[in-house]
This record gives sequence, C-alpha cells and structure tokens, in this order.
Amino acid sequence: MKIICIGRNYSEHAKELGNEIPEKPVIFMKPDTAVLKGNDFYIPEFSNDVHYELEVVVKISKGGKYIQKEVAHKHYEEISLGIDFTARDLQSELKSKGLPWELAKGFDGSAVVGNFFKKEDYDLQGLQFSLLKNKEEVQDGNTKDMIFSFDDIIAFASQYFTLRVGDLIFTGTPKGVGKVNENDVLEAYLKDDKILDIRIL
Repeated sequence: MKIICIGRNYSEHAKELGNEIPEKPVIFMKPDTAVLKGNDFYIPEFSNDVHYELEVVVKISKGGKYIQKEVAHKHYEEISLGIDFTARDLQSELKSKGLPWELAKGFDGSAVVGNFFKKEDYDLQGLQFSLLKNKEEVQDGNTKDMIFSFDDIIAFASQYFTLRVGDLIFTGTPKGVGKVNENDVLEAYLKDDKILDIRIL
C-alpha cells in the first residue's frame, strides 16, 4: 500500500505558505509506515514545529494505469479524513536546499487515517470538513474549492504510478494549518460526523 499526497490543492492554503498556485498536481509520497496506529501522536524529536493538515482521503478500490478522468470515479468507492502531519521547520530547510520533502512528511505516525465511508453517502463536489484544536475550529474546508478534483488526481497520478487496491490518496488541505503542541486534542469532522480524535504527546 502506498500513500500518494497532493500539495497545494487549495489556493488559499498555497497562498498562506507563500507558494504559487500549481498548474499540475503537486505530488509527494508517504511510506505505509507513516500510518498512525491508535489515537496518540508523538511529536518527533527532530522537529519543533509540527503542523496539522486536514485532508479528504480516497481509498483506491480498483487498480489501474493510465486511468482516464472520465472513468476515474470507478476506481474508488470510499472516502475518509486524514491528517498529514508535517515537520514544517524541516520541510522549510529541505525546500531551501532544493531537496525532497519526505523526511518532513513521511516520518512514522505522520499519516492519520480515519474509518472509511461509502462515497455515495456524500456530495463529493461540495463536501464540507473541519478540524478543531482544543475545541476551537482551525480548519474549515470544502471540496468545491479544490484546484484538482479526485478524478483529476487519479487520472494524473496513474500516468506515473500504477494504482493498486488499498492505495490511499491524501487530496490536499485547506487554509488554516498550524502548529501542534503537547496535550493538544485534534477532532476532525466530515460534515457533522466526528471522524478523528487525536491526542498530541
């Protein structure tokens, strides 16, 4: 199982980090060991500035290569929410040197994934999701604001990677990302349904 992640897929988030709006999906990867087991996230010792990034996650249900956008919807049946934990200080250092981001994005526990739900139960073109930190809303996103849709992403990524059943795609985060501290509690909601409840240690 591989985890494909999309960067800068909400224009306001790209702007808040001082990045240009991309013309094509920005892709990076996380290893399967990045998936957090349980509900406790431990801040890694190599970072003093770990940020939360809430995202809608798509699970591939039908593998393929060179998938056309018109049939991409047939390749996933379930969605969830996830948090892409990012060591922002390390990422900034790597970016300044023109180096890949994986050390800042792919460390153990950096990919939080909730339970999955049938996509038919949701309006994928207008899906509202939010993140609370210590009971205060910090992110409020809607898939209608995505630069590249789920189907766009699947079609693009499958030009380069063969998609397999069980692969996960983190589809990008809206504005409002920020630092986590010890004893913070993060709660993620898909519409009104709580999907994640994570404690920072």
